[in-house]
Amino acid sequence: MAFDSKGTLNKVMLIGRLGQDPELKYTPAGAAVLTLSVATNTSWKSQDGSQQEQTEWHRVVAWRKLAEIIAQYAKKGSRIYVEGKLNTRSWEDKDGVKRYTTEVAADQIQLLEGRGERENGGESGAAPPPEANFDEPSAEEADDLPF
Repeated sequence: MAFDSKGTLNKVMLIGRLGQDPELKYTPAGAAVLTLSVATNTSWKSQDGSQQEQTEWHRVVAWRKLAEIIAQYAKKGSRIYVEGKLNTRSWEDKDGVKRYTTEVAADQIQLLEGRGERENGGESGAAPPPEANFDEPSAEEADDLPF
């Protein structure tokens, strides 16, 4: 694992399921950008012995070829592995209020099951696409986010 020159690290790894179909858009400059809503679950037993569960929702953004590949294969309910870094960005809404969002900028996304596996109740189906890597968006593309 590589640290930057100041000894810090910004790395996120998630395994979860998509809460909705991926949303693929294009910036005015023509760069593909994909947004995913990934759910992860944590479960535990409370002091009284009852089973508890908490779901966390993660916004994931992928760019260019990675975005286009994942948009082809992933669907609501797909189990995926995401690796990337946390980014926080801000914008002004239509009322002039400054808004912030924190999201995972994906470096890699891998589907963890084939298309047929989910559709055929666990039987082996189409192989997931190969692991894909992410190219950092240029400053111009990042400013052109379609959302």
